[in-house]
Amino acid sequence: MSRPPRQPARVIGPAAVPGVAALFKILGDPSRLALLDLISHGERAVADLAAEAGLTESATSHQLRILRTARLVRVRRAGRQVFYALDDLHVARLLRDAAAHAGEK
Repeated sequence: MSRPPRQPARVIGPAAVPGVAALFKILGDPSRLALLDLISHGERAVADLAAEAGLTESATSHQLRILRTARLVRVRRAGRQVFYALDDLHVARLLRDAAAHAGEK
């Protein structure tokens, strides 16, 4: 008796689809993506991020709160200053892979 053909392993299992979709929704905002790119070069203060991204500090803080809730960035306080860094190397790899794919012809 022959066996049915073996199905290839899925990249994203059914249980992970909603979480991955939510992650891509967060990454789909140009302001958040620009902030992640700036942070990918090292820990940055909110004021510096706002100036380089061309956003107000209030708007920058709002976007960073969303990124922190999604566990894409982590926060460190030093007195009155707040610094942000990528949460882990997976985030940097995700950004690099997305940029490489977007640049393909």
